[in-house]
Amino acid sequence: MDVGQARAQEDRIIRAAESVIDEAVEFTRDLIRIPTVNPPGEFYEDGVHCVGKWLTRAGFTSEYIAAEGMAEHTAKHPRLNVIGRREGARPGKTLHLNGHVDVVPAGGGWTLDPFGAEVADGRIYGRGTCDMKAGIAAAIFAAEALRRAGVATDGAIEISGTVDEESGGDAGVAYLCKTGRVTAQNTQFVIIPEPLNVDRICVGHRGVYWFDVVTHGRIAHGSMPYLGHSAIDDMGAILEAIRTELQPELLKRRTKAPVVPELSRHATLNVNTVSGGQVGEDVQSPCVADRALAIFDRRFLLEEGFDATKAEIQKLLDSVAARVPGLRYELRDRMVVHPTATPENSPVTLSLQAAIARVLNKEAQIIASPGTYDQKHFDRIGHIPHTVAYGPGVLDLAHQPDEWVAIEDLKNSIAVLAIATTRLLNA
Repeated sequence: MDVGQARAQEDRIIRAAESVIDEAVEFTRDLIRIPTVNPPGEFYEDGVHCVGKWLTRAGFTSEYIAAEGMAEHTAKHPRLNVIGRREGARPGKTLHLNGHVDVVPAGGGWTLDPFGAEVADGRIYGRGTCDMKAGIAAAIFAAEALRRAGVATDGAIEISGTVDEESGGDAGVAYLCKTGRVTAQNTQFVIIPEPLNVDRICVGHRGVYWFDVVTHGRIAHGSMPYLGHSAIDDMGAILEAIRTELQPELLKRRTKAPVVPELSRHATLNVNTVSGGQVGEDVQSPCVADRALAIFDRRFLLEEGFDATKAEIQKLLDSVAARVPGLRYELRDRMVVHPTATPENSPVTLSLQAAIARVLNKEAQIIASPGTYDQKHFDRIGHIPHTVAYGPGVLDLAHQPDEWVAIEDLKNSIAVLAIATTRLLNA
Protein backbone atom coordinates (compact mmCIF):
# COMPACT_ATOMS: atom_id res chain seq x y z
CA MET A 1 0.00 0.00 0.00
CA ASP A 2 1.48 3.37 -1.02
CA VAL A 3 1.25 6.58 0.97
CA GLY A 4 -1.80 7.84 -0.90
CA GLN A 5 -3.69 4.60 -0.41
CA ALA A 6 -2.79 4.52 3.28
CA ARG A 7 -4.04 8.06 3.76
CA ALA A 8 -7.29 7.29 1.93
CA GLN A 9 -7.78 4.26 4.17
CA GLU A 10 -7.23 6.36 7.29
CA ASP A 11 -9.72 8.92 5.97
CA ARG A 12 -12.30 6.12 5.75
CA ILE A 13 -11.50 5.07 9.32
CA ILE A 14 -11.95 8.62 10.62
CA ARG A 15 -15.33 8.89 8.87
CA ALA A 16 -16.32 5.51 10.28
CA ALA A 17 -15.39 6.70 13.80
CA GLU A 18 -17.77 9.61 13.30
CA SER A 19 -20.50 7.24 12.11
CA VAL A 20 -20.35 5.03 15.23
CA ILE A 21 -20.22 7.74 17.87
CA ASP A 22 -23.94 7.66 18.69
CA GLU A 23 -23.71 3.92 19.34
CA ALA A 24 -20.54 4.41 21.40
CA VAL A 25 -22.39 6.95 23.56
CA GLU A 26 -25.31 4.53 23.91
CA PHE A 27 -23.00 1.73 25.05
CA THR A 28 -21.19 4.02 27.51
CA ARG A 29 -24.50 5.09 29.02
CA ASP A 30 -25.69 1.48 29.25
CA LEU A 31 -22.56 0.54 31.17
CA ILE A 32 -22.67 3.59 33.46
CA ARG A 33 -26.22 2.72 34.51
CA ILE A 34 -24.90 -0.56 35.93
CA PRO A 35 -23.40 0.42 39.33
CA THR A 36 -20.39 -1.90 39.28
CA VAL A 37 -19.12 -0.46 42.54
CA ASN A 38 -15.89 -1.74 44.09
CA PRO A 39 -15.89 -2.40 46.97
CA PRO A 40 -17.61 -4.80 47.32
CA GLY A 41 -18.00 -5.75 43.64
CA GLU A 42 -21.64 -5.02 42.92
CA PHE A 43 -23.28 -6.01 39.61
CA TYR A 44 -20.06 -7.27 38.05
CA GLU A 45 -21.87 -9.97 36.11
CA ASP A 46 -24.31 -7.45 34.66
CA GLY A 47 -21.49 -5.10 33.65
CA VAL A 48 -19.37 -7.82 32.06
CA HIS A 49 -22.35 -9.25 30.13
CA CYS A 50 -23.14 -5.75 28.87
CA VAL A 51 -19.62 -5.57 27.44
CA GLY A 52 -19.98 -9.05 25.98
CA LYS A 53 -23.26 -8.17 24.28
CA TRP A 54 -21.71 -5.21 22.47
CA LEU A 55 -18.62 -7.24 21.57
CA THR A 56 -20.87 -9.75 19.86
CA ARG A 57 -22.47 -6.94 17.87
CA ALA A 58 -19.00 -5.91 16.72
CA GLY A 59 -18.24 -9.38 15.39
CA PHE A 60 -16.27 -10.77 18.34
CA THR A 61 -16.49 -14.23 19.81
CA SER A 62 -16.61 -13.84 23.58
CA GLU A 63 -15.64 -16.06 26.48
CA TYR A 64 -16.48 -15.44 30.12
CA ILE A 65 -13.83 -16.28 32.68
CA ALA A 66 -14.60 -16.46 36.39
CA ALA A 67 -11.74 -16.01 38.85
CA GLU A 68 -12.11 -19.51 40.26
CA GLY A 69 -10.16 -20.13 43.43
CA MET A 70 -9.77 -16.46 44.30
CA ALA A 71 -11.01 -15.39 47.75
CA GLU A 72 -12.74 -12.40 46.18
CA HIS A 73 -14.84 -14.67 43.92
CA THR A 74 -17.94 -15.44 45.99
CA ALA A 75 -21.53 -16.40 45.29
CA LYS A 76 -22.69 -12.96 46.42
CA HIS A 77 -20.01 -11.03 44.53
CA PRO A 78 -18.69 -13.21 41.70
CA ARG A 79 -15.60 -12.03 39.87
CA LEU A 80 -16.32 -12.49 36.17
CA ASN A 81 -14.24 -11.27 33.22
CA VAL A 82 -14.95 -11.29 29.49
CA ILE A 83 -12.57 -11.50 26.52
CA GLY A 84 -13.75 -11.00 22.96
CA ARG A 85 -11.60 -12.06 20.01
CA ARG A 86 -11.94 -11.20 16.33
CA GLU A 87 -9.64 -12.92 13.87
CA GLY A 88 -8.02 -10.95 11.08
CA ALA A 89 -7.86 -11.72 7.38
CA ARG A 90 -4.44 -13.38 7.68
CA PRO A 91 -2.30 -14.86 10.49
CA GLY A 92 -0.32 -12.34 12.47
CA LYS A 93 0.14 -10.74 15.86
CA THR A 94 -2.48 -10.09 18.55
CA LEU A 95 -3.43 -6.70 19.94
CA HIS A 96 -5.28 -6.82 23.26
CA LEU A 97 -7.30 -3.81 24.45
CA ASN A 98 -8.28 -4.00 28.10
CA GLY A 99 -10.65 -2.00 30.26
CA HIS A 100 -11.95 -2.48 33.78
CA VAL A 101 -15.69 -2.39 34.46
CA ASP A 102 -15.45 -1.65 38.19
CA VAL A 103 -15.78 1.86 39.57
CA VAL A 104 -15.12 3.43 42.95
CA PRO A 105 -18.11 4.37 45.16
CA ALA A 106 -19.91 7.52 44.04
CA GLY A 107 -19.31 9.39 47.30
CA GLY A 108 -20.84 12.79 48.04
CA GLY A 109 -20.85 16.13 46.25
CA TRP A 110 -22.76 15.11 43.11
CA THR A 111 -25.20 17.53 41.48
CA LEU A 112 -26.80 14.75 39.41
CA ASP A 113 -27.43 11.02 39.61
CA PRO A 114 -23.99 9.33 39.54
CA PHE A 115 -25.50 6.35 37.73
CA GLY A 116 -27.98 8.29 35.60
CA ALA A 117 -25.66 8.56 32.58
CA GLU A 118 -26.94 12.03 31.71
CA VAL A 119 -25.79 13.75 28.54
CA ALA A 120 -25.44 17.54 28.47
CA ASP A 121 -23.22 20.10 26.73
CA GLY A 122 -21.38 17.45 24.75
CA ARG A 123 -20.51 15.40 27.82
CA ILE A 124 -21.60 12.10 29.37
CA TYR A 125 -21.86 12.33 33.15
CA GLY A 126 -21.67 9.57 35.75
CA ARG A 127 -19.42 7.51 37.94
CA GLY A 128 -17.01 5.66 35.71
CA THR A 129 -17.53 7.77 32.60
CA CYS A 130 -13.84 8.51 32.17
CA ASP A 131 -12.48 5.88 34.56
CA MET A 132 -12.99 3.94 32.43
CA LYS A 133 -16.25 2.89 30.82
CA ALA A 134 -15.82 5.34 27.93
CA GLY A 135 -12.42 3.73 27.40
CA ILE A 136 -14.05 0.33 26.90
CA ALA A 137 -16.41 2.01 24.43
CA ALA A 138 -13.43 3.46 22.56
CA ALA A 139 -11.89 0.00 22.22
CA ILE A 140 -15.06 -1.73 21.01
CA PHE A 141 -16.00 0.97 18.55
CA ALA A 142 -12.48 1.33 17.20
CA ALA A 143 -12.83 -2.28 16.10
CA GLU A 144 -16.32 -1.57 14.76
CA ALA A 145 -15.06 1.48 12.86
CA LEU A 146 -12.49 -0.71 11.13
CA ARG A 147 -15.19 -3.14 10.10
CA ARG A 148 -17.45 -0.40 8.75
CA ALA A 149 -14.55 1.20 6.91
CA GLY A 150 -13.88 -2.14 5.23
CA VAL A 151 -10.36 -2.32 6.65
CA ALA A 152 -9.10 -5.82 7.36
CA THR A 153 -6.26 -6.49 9.77
CA ASP A 154 -3.76 -9.27 10.06
CA GLY A 155 -3.57 -11.27 13.28
CA ALA A 156 -6.34 -10.72 15.79
CA ILE A 157 -7.93 -8.06 17.96
CA GLU A 158 -8.90 -8.94 21.52
CA ILE A 159 -10.94 -6.74 23.86
CA SER A 160 -11.44 -7.55 27.52
CA GLY A 161 -13.68 -6.23 30.26
CA THR A 162 -12.14 -7.11 33.61
CA VAL A 163 -12.85 -6.53 37.29
CA ASP A 164 -11.22 -5.28 40.47
CA GLU A 165 -8.70 -2.87 38.93
CA GLU A 166 -9.64 -0.31 41.58
CA SER A 167 -8.62 -2.79 44.31
CA GLY A 168 -5.49 -4.17 42.65
CA GLY A 169 -6.78 -6.30 39.78
CA ASP A 170 -5.90 -9.71 41.24
CA ALA A 171 -9.21 -11.27 40.14
CA GLY A 172 -9.12 -9.43 36.82
CA VAL A 173 -6.07 -8.91 34.62
CA ALA A 174 -3.71 -10.61 37.07
CA TYR A 175 -5.90 -13.73 37.00
CA LEU A 176 -5.99 -13.78 33.19
CA CYS A 177 -2.20 -13.52 33.06
CA LYS A 178 -1.54 -16.07 35.83
CA THR A 179 -3.80 -18.65 34.19
CA GLY A 180 -2.09 -18.19 30.83
CA ARG A 181 -5.02 -16.68 28.99
CA VAL A 182 -3.08 -13.48 28.28
CA THR A 183 0.68 -13.90 28.05
CA ALA A 184 3.60 -13.06 25.80
CA GLN A 185 3.07 -16.39 24.03
CA ASN A 186 -0.31 -15.33 22.65
CA THR A 187 -0.33 -11.52 22.90
CA GLN A 188 2.21 -9.08 21.47
CA PHE A 189 0.67 -5.67 22.20
CA VAL A 190 -1.64 -4.24 24.87
CA ILE A 191 -3.43 -0.89 24.98
CA ILE A 192 -5.36 0.06 28.12
CA PRO A 193 -7.75 2.96 27.37
CA GLU A 194 -7.45 4.62 30.80
CA PRO A 195 -8.41 8.33 31.03
CA LEU A 196 -5.07 10.02 30.48
CA ASN A 197 -6.28 12.68 28.01
CA VAL A 198 -6.87 12.01 24.34
CA ASP A 199 -3.49 13.38 23.19
CA ARG A 200 -1.29 11.59 25.73
CA ILE A 201 0.27 8.12 25.78
CA CYS A 202 1.18 6.63 29.14
CA VAL A 203 4.26 4.41 29.16
CA GLY A 204 4.43 3.27 32.77
CA HIS A 205 3.87 4.16 36.39
CA ARG A 206 5.60 4.61 39.72
CA GLY A 207 5.92 1.80 42.26
CA VAL A 208 3.68 1.35 45.30
CA TYR A 209 4.46 0.12 48.78
CA TRP A 210 1.49 -0.01 51.11
CA PHE A 211 2.45 -0.94 54.63
CA ASP A 212 1.18 -0.91 58.20
CA VAL A 213 2.99 0.24 61.29
CA VAL A 214 1.56 -1.04 64.57
CA THR A 215 2.74 0.29 67.93
CA HIS A 216 2.20 -1.68 71.15
CA GLY A 217 1.79 -0.02 74.52
CA ARG A 218 0.46 -1.10 77.92
CA ILE A 219 -3.11 -0.54 79.01
CA ALA A 220 -3.82 1.29 82.27
CA HIS A 221 -6.56 3.36 83.88
CA GLY A 222 -6.99 6.74 82.23
CA SER A 223 -6.83 8.48 85.61
CA MET A 224 -3.39 6.98 86.17
CA PRO A 225 -1.77 7.04 82.71
CA TYR A 226 1.70 6.88 84.24
CA LEU A 227 1.01 3.21 85.04
CA GLY A 228 0.65 2.42 81.34
CA HIS A 229 2.39 3.19 78.10
CA SER A 230 0.51 4.92 75.28
CA ALA A 231 0.82 3.35 71.85
CA ILE A 232 -0.73 6.52 70.43
CA ASP A 233 2.10 8.65 71.84
CA ASP A 234 4.58 6.31 70.21
CA MET A 235 2.75 6.50 66.89
CA GLY A 236 2.86 10.28 67.19
CA ALA A 237 6.65 10.14 67.47
CA ILE A 238 6.83 7.98 64.34
CA LEU A 239 4.54 10.27 62.38
CA GLU A 240 6.56 13.32 63.41
CA ALA A 241 9.80 11.67 62.31
CA ILE A 242 8.26 10.80 58.95
CA ARG A 243 7.05 14.38 58.51
CA THR A 244 10.28 16.11 59.53
CA GLU A 245 12.97 13.61 58.51
CA LEU A 246 11.79 11.30 55.71
CA GLN A 247 9.37 13.38 53.67
CA PRO A 248 11.86 16.26 53.10
CA GLU A 249 14.34 13.68 51.76
CA LEU A 250 11.75 12.22 49.40
CA LEU A 251 11.01 15.64 47.98
CA LYS A 252 14.66 15.88 46.87
CA ARG A 253 14.31 12.78 44.66
CA ARG A 254 13.02 13.14 41.13
CA THR A 255 12.56 10.49 38.48
CA LYS A 256 13.64 10.86 34.89
CA ALA A 257 10.39 9.14 33.84
CA PRO A 258 7.79 11.61 32.45
CA VAL A 259 5.40 11.28 35.39
CA VAL A 260 2.52 13.75 35.59
CA PRO A 261 1.54 15.92 37.41
CA GLU A 262 4.97 17.47 37.89
CA LEU A 263 5.05 17.04 41.69
CA SER A 264 4.49 13.30 41.23
CA ARG A 265 7.92 13.04 39.63
CA HIS A 266 9.14 13.07 43.23
CA ALA A 267 8.95 10.16 45.64
CA THR A 268 5.97 10.52 47.99
CA LEU A 269 4.61 9.09 51.23
CA ASN A 270 1.02 9.52 52.37
CA VAL A 271 -0.57 8.52 55.68
CA ASN A 272 -3.81 6.80 54.67
CA THR A 273 -5.20 5.84 58.09
CA VAL A 274 -4.44 6.34 61.77
CA SER A 275 -6.37 4.58 64.53
CA GLY A 276 -5.71 3.54 68.07
CA GLY A 277 -7.09 2.86 71.52
CA GLN A 278 -10.84 2.56 71.77
CA VAL A 279 -11.84 3.45 68.22
CA GLY A 280 -15.12 5.27 67.55
CA GLU A 281 -16.80 8.46 68.70
CA ASP A 282 -19.45 6.55 70.65
CA VAL A 283 -16.89 4.62 72.69
CA GLN A 284 -15.88 6.01 76.06
CA SER A 285 -13.38 4.00 78.04
CA PRO A 286 -10.92 5.42 80.57
CA CYS A 287 -7.93 3.48 79.32
CA VAL A 288 -4.44 4.16 78.06
CA ALA A 289 -4.17 3.04 74.44
CA ASP A 290 -2.29 -0.24 74.21
CA ARG A 291 -2.32 -0.37 70.39
CA ALA A 292 -2.19 2.05 67.47
CA LEU A 293 -2.19 1.48 63.71
CA ALA A 294 -1.14 3.63 60.78
CA ILE A 295 -1.43 2.63 57.12
CA PHE A 296 1.00 4.26 54.70
CA ASP A 297 1.11 4.70 50.92
CA ARG A 298 4.67 5.06 49.64
CA ARG A 299 5.08 5.76 45.92
CA PHE A 300 8.62 4.94 44.90
CA LEU A 301 10.53 5.76 41.75
CA LEU A 302 12.04 3.47 39.15
CA GLU A 303 15.44 4.72 40.28
CA GLU A 304 14.80 3.85 43.95
CA GLY A 305 13.61 0.25 43.77
CA PHE A 306 11.61 -1.58 46.41
CA ASP A 307 14.41 -3.04 48.54
CA ALA A 308 15.97 0.35 49.22
CA THR A 309 12.53 1.88 49.80
CA LYS A 310 11.61 -0.61 52.52
CA ALA A 311 15.08 -0.52 54.09
CA GLU A 312 14.84 3.26 54.45
CA ILE A 313 11.52 2.97 56.29
CA GLN A 314 12.89 0.23 58.53
CA LYS A 315 15.91 2.37 59.37
CA LEU A 316 13.72 5.34 60.32
CA LEU A 317 11.50 3.21 62.56
CA ASP A 318 14.54 1.71 64.30
CA SER A 319 15.92 5.21 64.83
CA VAL A 320 12.71 6.42 66.48
CA ALA A 321 12.50 3.29 68.63
CA ALA A 322 16.08 3.86 69.82
CA ARG A 323 15.31 7.34 71.11
CA VAL A 324 11.81 6.84 72.52
CA PRO A 325 11.90 4.67 75.66
CA GLY A 326 9.54 1.71 75.56
CA LEU A 327 8.50 2.11 71.91
CA ARG A 328 7.68 -1.26 70.33
CA TYR A 329 6.48 -1.53 66.75
CA GLU A 330 5.72 -3.93 63.90
CA LEU A 331 6.20 -3.19 60.20
CA ARG A 332 3.79 -5.18 58.02
CA ASP A 333 3.74 -5.30 54.24
CA ARG A 334 0.30 -4.75 52.75
CA MET A 335 0.96 -4.49 48.97
CA VAL A 336 3.96 -4.04 46.68
CA VAL A 337 3.72 -2.98 43.04
CA HIS A 338 6.97 -2.46 41.17
CA PRO A 339 7.33 0.41 38.68
CA THR A 340 6.75 -0.32 35.01
CA ALA A 341 8.21 1.24 31.89
CA THR A 342 7.32 0.48 28.26
CA PRO A 343 10.46 -0.03 26.12
CA GLU A 344 11.60 3.12 24.36
CA ASN A 345 10.33 3.34 20.76
CA SER A 346 7.94 0.45 21.32
CA PRO A 347 5.81 -0.28 18.21
CA VAL A 348 2.64 0.30 20.21
CA THR A 349 3.84 3.77 21.28
CA LEU A 350 4.99 4.70 17.79
CA SER A 351 1.68 3.57 16.24
CA LEU A 352 -0.34 5.64 18.69
CA GLN A 353 1.92 8.67 18.16
CA ALA A 354 1.34 8.48 14.40
CA ALA A 355 -2.41 8.01 14.88
CA ILE A 356 -2.69 10.99 17.25
CA ALA A 357 -0.81 13.16 14.74
CA ARG A 358 -3.17 11.99 11.98
CA VAL A 359 -6.44 12.47 13.88
CA LEU A 360 -5.66 15.44 16.14
CA ASN A 361 -2.97 17.10 14.03
CA LYS A 362 -0.71 17.47 17.05
CA GLU A 363 2.26 15.76 18.62
CA ALA A 364 1.41 13.24 21.32
CA GLN A 365 2.71 13.83 24.82
CA ILE A 366 4.50 10.85 26.35
CA ILE A 367 3.77 10.55 30.07
CA ALA A 368 3.94 8.15 33.00
CA SER A 369 1.21 7.75 35.59
CA PRO A 370 1.50 8.88 39.22
CA GLY A 371 -0.61 5.88 40.28
CA THR A 372 -0.75 2.32 39.08
CA TYR A 373 -3.12 0.58 36.72
CA ASP A 374 -3.24 -2.88 35.14
CA GLN A 375 -0.05 -2.41 33.09
CA LYS A 376 1.72 -3.86 36.12
CA HIS A 377 0.07 -7.26 35.56
CA PHE A 378 0.56 -7.38 31.81
CA ASP A 379 4.22 -6.53 32.41
CA ARG A 380 5.19 -8.51 35.51
CA ILE A 381 2.92 -11.56 35.18
CA GLY A 382 2.08 -11.69 31.48
CA HIS A 383 5.60 -10.60 30.44
CA ILE A 384 4.16 -8.36 27.70
CA PRO A 385 6.47 -5.32 27.69
CA HIS A 386 4.77 -3.55 24.79
CA THR A 387 1.91 -2.25 26.93
CA VAL A 388 0.71 1.36 27.18
CA ALA A 389 -2.33 3.28 28.34
CA TYR A 390 -4.25 5.52 25.95
CA GLY A 391 -7.87 6.56 26.06
CA PRO A 392 -10.52 9.26 26.38
CA GLY A 393 -11.16 11.27 29.52
CA VAL A 394 -9.37 13.75 31.76
CA LEU A 395 -7.27 12.03 34.42
CA ASP A 396 -8.04 14.70 37.03
CA LEU A 397 -11.77 13.86 36.84
CA ALA A 398 -11.33 10.23 37.86
CA HIS A 399 -13.00 9.43 41.21
CA GLN A 400 -14.41 12.97 41.41
CA PRO A 401 -18.08 13.98 41.83
CA ASP A 402 -19.81 14.90 38.54
CA GLU A 403 -17.26 12.81 36.63
CA TRP A 404 -17.65 13.21 32.87
CA VAL A 405 -16.16 12.44 29.49
CA ALA A 406 -16.39 14.63 26.40
CA ILE A 407 -18.14 12.97 23.46
CA GLU A 408 -15.68 14.65 21.09
CA ASP A 409 -12.78 13.04 22.95
CA LEU A 410 -14.52 9.67 22.77
CA LYS A 411 -14.92 10.03 19.00
CA ASN A 412 -11.30 11.07 18.49
CA SER A 413 -9.98 8.24 20.66
CA ILE A 414 -12.01 5.74 18.61
CA ALA A 415 -10.32 7.01 15.44
CA VAL A 416 -6.86 7.01 17.06
CA LEU A 417 -7.22 3.46 18.37
CA ALA A 418 -8.53 2.21 15.02
CA ILE A 419 -5.67 3.75 13.03
CA ALA A 420 -3.09 2.59 15.57
CA THR A 421 -4.51 -0.93 15.33
CA THR A 422 -4.00 -1.06 11.55
CA ARG A 423 -0.46 0.28 11.88
CA LEU A 424 0.40 -2.32 14.52
CA LEU A 425 -1.20 -5.38 12.98
CA ASN A 426 -0.60 -4.64 9.29
CA ALA A 427 2.96 -3.39 9.62
